[in-house]
Amino acid sequence: MDYPHVVEQVLSAVQPHIGAGQVADYIPDLARVDPKQFGFAVATVDGKVFSGGDVDVPFAIESISKVFALALVLSQRDTKIWDRVRREPSGLAFNDLIELEIEEGIPRNPFINPGAIVVTDQLLADTGDAVAALRALLRAETGNAHLEVDSVTAESELRTGDRNRSIAYLMSSFGNMLSPVDLALDHYFRQCSFSITCAELAKAGLFIARHGVRADGSRLLEYGDTRHIIALMATCGTYDEAGNFAYRVGLPIKSGVGGGMLAIVPGHCAVAAWGPGLDPKGNSVAGGVALETFAQVSELAVF
Repeated sequence: MDYPHVVEQVLSAVQPHIGAGQVADYIPDLARVDPKQFGFAVATVDGKVFSGGDVDVPFAIESISKVFALALVLSQRDTKIWDRVRREPSGLAFNDLIELEIEEGIPRNPFINPGAIVVTDQLLADTGDAVAALRALLRAETGNAHLEVDSVTAESELRTGDRNRSIAYLMSSFGNMLSPVDLALDHYFRQCSFSITCAELAKAGLFIARHGVRADGSRLLEYGDTRHIIALMATCGTYDEAGNFAYRVGLPIKSGVGGGMLAIVPGHCAVAAWGPGLDPKGNSVAGGVALETFAQVSELAVF
């Protein structure tokens, strides 16, 4: 695969779309991000990175962190998590409460906010410190020993997190929270506030592309658990637009309202795109164009 050529084609195709969309202004720190930025990176399973644009500009990982938190829970061989969260697409907004009420506090999947809060709650119970566990994983896989939570973003998440508090207390009322709600939410808000670059995000996702094998050659996940994460990314990873992204791109993707997107080509590479401007569903406009172009040019779409 001529990855430099693929990256060149992606950068060319995405140029007219850089700055399109709306930054996530309901989180004050994200509202201040310059939307006219874009980064794209491909990390291959043999350790090479091909990139272009603003690949070294840090941004808030936001909901892409949900993939890594789930991986850590599954690495504990923790099958009981599937008693607490289901594996079905929601079809509703990522912070919807109506479906959660109807289904008695059991979230539809681990990549919408209710499911991710449950996963973080489980990781906190399993490890004693969900943020520290996630930090250690991201630092090891990216090679950045200084990767850290951005305190300003975390404070913004905390100040504007009333809907997530409502979600967590609703689940608690149904008995689906192990930790005190405020403690679990503190870890959840900070989990979403890790500052990461596009190049680092691609490298962080490589253990999924390697079917569970980490950068140091050790195994974090069994093959089956990695396959399950990839399946959930494909069916639930782009909020209630997963079907459209499966049609357009044909790759398993997890997006975040910080403008990042992580796609996995099993056995080949992890691909990261970052453009702060979002579509109405919360997915990066430029990032979507980039991943669609990547899939077309590389012919690596999985379906």
